[in-house]
Amino acid sequence: MLNKDSVQGIILKALKNINDERGPDEQIQICFDTRLFGTDAVLDSLSLVSLIVDVEAAISDTSGRDISLTDDRAMNQAISPFSDVSTLTDYILLLVSEAA
Repeated sequence: MLNKDSVQGIILKALKNINDERGPDEQIQICFDTRLFGTDAVLDSLSLVSLIVDVEAAISDTSGRDISLTDDRAMNQAISPFSDVSTLTDYILLLVSEAA
């Protein structure tokens, strides 16, 4: 069962995986307000795609539901679901609840 804590854990683990691939001086600070996209984002476009793929796979593995984080709906949100860890968490919970 996915809840806020488990979804945040999935996202934070995906960010840790990105850090694992970076050098010591390229590490990003990982917390709930880590900026993922937009102004002051800590991820480049390739890292953001990697994060999205990892998170989608983990959500599918955990919940048995496939979600797409990069559909038209996500791209047309007033506030990007990729702004930070918290907004991404909320968006994932919305998608999972609708798929139930």
